[in-house]
Amino acid sequence: MQLSDRDLSKLDEEDLLNLSEEVLRFLSVHLLNDLKEARERLNLNSRNSSRPPSSEAPWEKDGDQNESELVEADNNANQTEPNPDKESSHKTQQTENNTTEEKRKPGKQPGAQGFGRQQTLAITDYRDHPPEYCEICHQSLNTSYKKAHTAFETVDIEWADKNNPGLRLTNTKHTFYEILCACGHVTQQTPYRSESGKGLPDISYSQWRLVGPGLASLIICLAYRMRLSRERIQEFLHDWLGLQLSIGTINNTLHESGAAALPIEAELVKEVVESKLLHVDETSWMELSTMLWLWVFSTSTVTVFWIASRSAELIETILGQSYAGWLMSDGYRVYRQYPNRVRCWAHLLRKAEGLKESLDRDAQNFGKQTLKLINQLMTAIYDARVHPPDKPLTEIYQAQLITYRQLCEQMKVVSHKKTHALATEMLNDWEAIFRVLEFPHLPLTNNEAERALRHWVILRGISYGTRTQEGSGIFAILISIIETCRKRQQSPWLYLTAVIHNRRTGNAAPKLPIVKGSE
Repeated sequence: MQLSDRDLSKLDEEDLLNLSEEVLRFLSVHLLNDLKEARERLNLNSRNSSRPPSSEAPWEKDGDQNESELVEADNNANQTEPNPDKESSHKTQQTENNTTEEKRKPGKQPGAQGFGRQQTLAITDYRDHPPEYCEICHQSLNTSYKKAHTAFETVDIEWADKNNPGLRLTNTKHTFYEILCACGHVTQQTPYRSESGKGLPDISYSQWRLVGPGLASLIICLAYRMRLSRERIQEFLHDWLGLQLSIGTINNTLHESGAAALPIEAELVKEVVESKLLHVDETSWMELSTMLWLWVFSTSTVTVFWIASRSAELIETILGQSYAGWLMSDGYRVYRQYPNRVRCWAHLLRKAEGLKESLDRDAQNFGKQTLKLINQLMTAIYDARVHPPDKPLTEIYQAQLITYRQLCEQMKVVSHKKTHALATEMLNDWEAIFRVLEFPHLPLTNNEAERALRHWVILRGISYGTRTQEGSGIFAILISIIETCRKRQQSPWLYLTAVIHNRRTGNAAPKLPIVKGSE
């Protein structure tokens, strides 16, 4: 760079207009060279520099060819004279191939060789499932005359406790029987299988499963809490438990578990709507090639996630129009419809700090004044929580607030973009920002929601998001249960085990565990 930050901070529009033509030409050359160098630095990525791929967001990695490579490919294609007959034949063949590929469904194709389960495990327990009543006459059946008609094995784990530390793998054989009734009807006991639900229409859950509820809960833990890929989960189960499971079985287990847990969403939403203080935040999320957002709604007892577009639709669907609690959020405009809203001051402090370090003199002054006022008010709020003042803080600092509002009105019309943006934001959200002066007990930051997102933001960098709408729904409900149980100081894995077991047998999911210590 030919001009330093100090040099740029001393220049503004008025200074440039007062320069002579010769000096202005000389300065323009320096500015042009600096601008080119800055643009080149800005365009550096993992394909044209030593920057690692992990430094880029997932949606910045689409496409392996840059513009110059595409132009070169076009030029090479135009160097040879095309043969009309060959080109027509090639297009016909390509069309046929594309048609075949479009019709081809994922997974095993008809007529292809199948691969069955190879591992054989010793059976550790037997469970008999005979019918109890005749389906026709409803009379009790004599189980002494039962006849087996189907059976399957379920691999599960026994949970560790203080007396028996460690995990133990079990293999239970479930046998289902049929019995001839005195009325002549043969009643069969069959494994329970759910119908496809409304939320996940292509996914069902069944009693007939190789992976038991406890093992399913462990797989959920490895996938989401430990952030392991399906391949790494397969490796872990093989190396540590001596269990061979296919990638498809692991993936199906996660999907079925999410479908089984989906009804719990209604209970989570109810607690969100009835909360007295709600923290809301969102971060970008990719669903294959579609840009969506991972939303979090966090209260003192629940944390709920959704993956949806960044619009007011989700907020209105969850909270409705008449949410009565305090809503802590950032400056996103969809939150402004709720009157009891409070703003996160951490966002404002970061923006003001950025202006303070700006090269524009007006921006520097506005940033310093904003930081001075906010820091002064924060000290007063913390003191008010310990020693309530005789008068409301809004009255005590009325003069400072009036002066600062006038400054925001002035900065709203300046040409510096970030200065204009912060001044406009302060004016638009004035009441929400300074409402905490009337109610000092309210939080000053949205750290509760941001901390809830942090773990899943790291997972996003590993997995690049989700691939399907069903996968997004499964991910959201399972991590909601995990975070809610953690917030209540209860084991999410024991609870998920109970949920999966109940739902596989046709029963309702158990209620969310209560907060530990409130029994």
